[in-house]
Amino acid sequence: MLGVSPNTLRSWERRYGFPRPRRSPGGHRQYALGEIESLRATLAETHNVSSAIALARQRGEGPSSGSRLAAAFAAFDEDKANGLLEESLALRSVERTIEEVLLEAAATHSDRTPEYEFGWRYATGWLSAVKRLSPPATRTSGVLVLDASSTLELDALYAQALELMLRRAGVRTLSLSTGITPNRLARALPALAPRAVVLAGRGISLDALGRLVYSVRSVAHQTSIYDYRGAVPDTGASTVLRLGPNPMAARDLLLTRLEEPGLSRSVTPAQPLPAINAR
Repeated sequence: MLGVSPNTLRSWERRYGFPRPRRSPGGHRQYALGEIESLRATLAETHNVSSAIALARQRGEGPSSGSRLAAAFAAFDEDKANGLLEESLALRSVERTIEEVLLEAAATHSDRTPEYEFGWRYATGWLSAVKRLSPPATRTSGVLVLDASSTLELDALYAQALELMLRRAGVRTLSLSTGITPNRLARALPALAPRAVVLAGRGISLDALGRLVYSVRSVAHQTSIYDYRGAVPDTGASTVLRLGPNPMAARDLLLTRLEEPGLSRSVTPAQPLPAINAR
């Protein structure tokens, strides 16, 4: 589309930070169509790379993208962020907007910088607002999310995103912190009767996680355990099934599992959780 080699495109990325690609699971660069189309137009006008990139950034042409939202976060511009997400929702589903625009933008800035914190707080507020608009549950199956992430951690946004996507798919959900004691956790379970427990975040020890899971299974005997985004360390064989790093794929896998008749704890071993297995 641009008439340049991949090496040239990579050199522009290093030198100018534009166009900014996302990475596929295999590590390949994937460029936003809007950025490429905008850059193609400005190259034709200016015939100068640096001028074309500056102009493409200034115009912000093409559909909203994670990089454009990240720029709004860097400018601490809430109105611009609102406009970009509204623009995205006109072209994409809520789920794709969350994964391809909102989460990607939040992950762009370095952790604990003012730009990152602004983006994180904006994102969690936006997700909460959309969650309140979710339709009533249409499925009998419940999913419990045990979240070990902390405030301002990227994993916390991903946990919120997964819960929102499950709710929009009609699944009854309950999200609780792993700081809750096992006996108090057991009191909350009858209302949900979860068939799946999703472990998210990395701020809890394996032993403490095992005690929580034991508490869940003492009440909901047919519950299956899932790891989301590496919450469970990889140490050996276990009955924990990994959902991967992205919320849409995790939701799809969970929905498939929940629709299987006779789903029980006998999940095909994927990754380890020996402390939980032993309990």
